[in-house]
Amino acid sequence: MSSTCSQLPPARTLDWFKDFAGVELENEYAHLRSISFTDRPALAEIAFDADIWRYFVQRIDTDVDLDRFIEQAVEDTAANRRVVFAVLDKATGALAGSMAYGNLAEADRRLEIGWSWLGRAYRGKGLNRWAKFLLLQHAFEKLDCERVEFKTDVLNLQARKGLQNIGATEEGVLRSFNYMPDGRRRDAIYYSILRLEWPIVRSGLLKEVKLTRAASEMVGAGQ
Repeated sequence: MSSTCSQLPPARTLDWFKDFAGVELENEYAHLRSISFTDRPALAEIAFDADIWRYFVQRIDTDVDLDRFIEQAVEDTAANRRVVFAVLDKATGALAGSMAYGNLAEADRRLEIGWSWLGRAYRGKGLNRWAKFLLLQHAFEKLDCERVEFKTDVLNLQARKGLQNIGATEEGVLRSFNYMPDGRRRDAIYYSILRLEWPIVRSGLLKEVKLTRAASEMVGAGQ
């Protein structure tokens, strides 16, 4: 335990909201930047897919829904309620989806990563994990978070498996957490990664996403 903790610098005083201003996160495979109104045409190409929104509290089924999504994302980011990112696939330069920081608790060094979705063509290629890696890396190594949390619908087995695969720990279920668009009461299940766990999670993620990308490239090349 002591050797793990020694790999992390001590928490420092900073202003999260100054750090969030115009932040862009990027690696060889993914590029995350603040979402904007100019992204609407690209979002419209991928967002109208009912499968994406099956477990979301708010759906994008119509042009009005999409406009509301973008307006809320821009407003939330400007007001420091959330930081909503557009996710771009570096291989193509195309806008692939969106993810966000939310439930920002700077005093407690805690935030949530969520509101995550990718268009159908960008799933299963490692992009989700590379984007999550960037968000986790920034949270722990730049914002000095002590805890990063995630939540999803208890029925969303794919998302739950994905969170376990990136190294998040399942914590528990908050029963009858909120209403879904079809009137169902959703049970929300929470996961988290702690600061002292990040070095091990980081190592595992780097290994896994490289393998996923390599396999995807072999398939794309017909191998």
